[in-house]
Amino acid sequence: MPDQPNFLMIMCDQMRADWLGFAGHPQVQTPNIDRLAAKGLRFTNGFAATPVCMPNRASIMTGRMPSVHGLRYNGCTLPARANTFVDVLRAAGYRTAMIGKSHLEPFTGIRRSYDDEDGDVIIREAWREERADRTNEEPFRYESDEYHQFPKPYYGFDHVDMVTDHGDRAGGHYLQWFRRTVPNWRDLVNPANQIAHNYSCTQAYRTPIPENLYPTAFVRDRACDYLRRAACRDRPFFAFVSFPDPHHPFNPPGKYWSMYDPDDFDIPIHPEDHSPVPPPLSWCLHEFAANREPPTPESARIATNRHVREAMALTAGMITMIDDSVGAILSTLHETGQSDNTVVLFNSDHGDYLGDSRLLMKGAWSRDSINRVPLIWADPGGDDPGDRDDLVSSIDIAPTILQRAGIKPYHGMQGRSWLTGDPRDELLIEFNDLMARMGFPTAARVRTVRTRDHSLTLYVGQDWGELFDNDADPCHVRNLWNDPGYSTVKSMMMERLAHLLTTQMDESPRSLRRA
Repeated sequence: MPDQPNFLMIMCDQMRADWLGFAGHPQVQTPNIDRLAAKGLRFTNGFAATPVCMPNRASIMTGRMPSVHGLRYNGCTLPARANTFVDVLRAAGYRTAMIGKSHLEPFTGIRRSYDDEDGDVIIREAWREERADRTNEEPFRYESDEYHQFPKPYYGFDHVDMVTDHGDRAGGHYLQWFRRTVPNWRDLVNPANQIAHNYSCTQAYRTPIPENLYPTAFVRDRACDYLRRAACRDRPFFAFVSFPDPHHPFNPPGKYWSMYDPDDFDIPIHPEDHSPVPPPLSWCLHEFAANREPPTPESARIATNRHVREAMALTAGMITMIDDSVGAILSTLHETGQSDNTVVLFNSDHGDYLGDSRLLMKGAWSRDSINRVPLIWADPGGDDPGDRDDLVSSIDIAPTILQRAGIKPYHGMQGRSWLTGDPRDELLIEFNDLMARMGFPTAARVRTVRTRDHSLTLYVGQDWGELFDNDADPCHVRNLWNDPGYSTVKSMMMERLAHLLTTQMDESPRSLRRA
């Protein structure tokens, strides 16, 4: 096997680690991902650096925490001067491709003006603003029929097939392709034309867009096309294939809509299971009882048991469609003779509450349901397959890929390759909200330290926190924060957190002079 293999990295959006067949889910059918898992390392303790789309995707690409790389919450941009591990691969001779969702830049328009918040401030921010022409994921780039050309390299990628947003309202190159391909495309995206259904959960929408025209199919087909072309080239490739599902809205197309029955799904954790009920959950329950809507469609919210089960069934449909597409992509890799020299990585950017204590979406309350992510590393020339319980963070993906390619990482990368045989003792999870939600008086700042044995979460400015025993309480329903029997453990975990936070300094650039 050559020293420098190909890499195929497949990512989903907002997929829980336990919502896959090989992970033990009793309903969701994922035979193709399960077969991939059977060939590789399956990390049971894989976690997002932050359970939010944009900052965690930037952490994956840079190998750095959000507090260091600068994209701390949705709506910001990964600075143009930031290097990614894809830049390193490209500089070492790899061909690089991004197919699907990137989300390193905002893909929505500006929602409010600075003047509404800052009045007559002359200079508004500590940093100069990024150049406006760097925002290549915003909707206006795709209004014309001419295929939008990205400046190359785009965060290290030479080839880009962009999909922005989610569900059947996806934009980017997908939308340009959709308009060219479908004469009656306006009818298919008209909300008045959704197919009749009996679901009533939030964001359940039965799209009239057929399966072969849905964004998941677009990503599948573009990925297969790229792999066929790659087979004719003499340089290794890195292909990042990123599905925008199963992120809400809940709208699997065609047969995938009715593939699962809501009555077959159980809610494993209920609000009353917690001792005590944590403040964010109490607040969400209060808002639900008062019939008040959350501040944004993306905000976490309590749902009825029926609505939770409906969201679960529709999410399962989206996941199985992704699984079918993964099967097609892996078949193409095999048919083109590249599977024996291609490392395949499968993961997600973060999870979803998806029924955890009757919550949907994601938010500031730190839970494994949003922090834990699926992670498969299938290397034809690597270790024997099997489960690994090593603690792994999103920031570890970059140095691992570079080590496997035989390339040194750049200075300032914070991740740790899992190929070194030196597993982590703990990891840090950050969460920075954009606004006051889930009962927090201001935009939440949350930090979690995780070891194999315990998990501790500090909510900045709050007089409460969370401490859990991972072995005795894997569902994290018994908060030990105020338990005197765990005071020593709490002190130890707080010290670990303090040390981790102390290291959150940008070490780049390296000093070249004494003064």
